[in-house]
Amino acid sequence: MKNYLTQIEPGYDVFVHDGDVKVGAVRAVNGRELTVYVENAGDFVVPRTAVIEVVEGKAVLDCGKLDLKLRRAIGHAHDSEDPAARSGAPAAEEAD
Repeated sequence: MKNYLTQIEPGYDVFVHDGDVKVGAVRAVNGRELTVYVENAGDFVVPRTAVIEVVEGKAVLDCGKLDLKLRRAIGHAHDSEDPAARSGAPAAEEAD
């Protein structure tokens, strides 16, 4: 198994394997885990075994290896954003 923790640095963006939207950022890397900040939810400890790829400042996680609380947080990471901004559609004030 490749040790991705040696390649990950604080500040890297975090994605899950089945999505293309950033879900968080790496805060710290130590031992066999990393700390990931998820917007609207805070910090979570992620085991090294959940990291499936590290590419160009991005860490990709296997959602199936994350605990339920973190998966729920990821699902709501962008709730405070304008839905139109996430979809690429024009904002309501621009649509008129």
